[in-house]
Amino acid sequence: MRKKYIVRLTEEERQKCQEVIRKLKGTSQKVRRAQILLKADADGPAWTDQRIAEAFGCRRQTVEKIRQRFVERGFEETLEGKSRSGPPGNKILDGEVEAKIIAARLGPPPAGYGQWTLRLLARRLVELKVVESISHETVRRALKKTRSRRGRSSTG
Repeated sequence: MRKKYIVRLTEEERQKCQEVIRKLKGTSQKVRRAQILLKADADGPAWTDQRIAEAFGCRRQTVEKIRQRFVERGFEETLEGKSRSGPPGNKILDGEVEAKIIAARLGPPPAGYGQWTLRLLARRLVELKVVESISHETVRRALKKTRSRRGRSSTG
């Protein structure tokens, strides 16, 4: 089968890939991408996708995607990886909601319970319409964050 995406590295790109590999410069993903590009180079070893995948412990589709990205988006984006356009996710809690979590935690637990559980706190926050929905894990992280702030000493 004839390849749709042919990798042809310039001498400068080849040297940059070799430097990344030699110095292990960057993430392990970057090093692997550099290795794949070097072996896929039509003017170099020109290995098959299957042989590259076996040599570097990845899937054939990974090699195909790297070839495609190189042709469509260029050397830099292929080697460095795509950068995020924004933060990884929206912040679930702001300072006001965190304060309400702490306030609820400091209050008495519901009748029939000896102490607050994370799930009880999450349910109470929804009942009080502080948030539309919240998981017990998010409550745990918020409480842990405030605990670590309190635990710091000024002499430390």
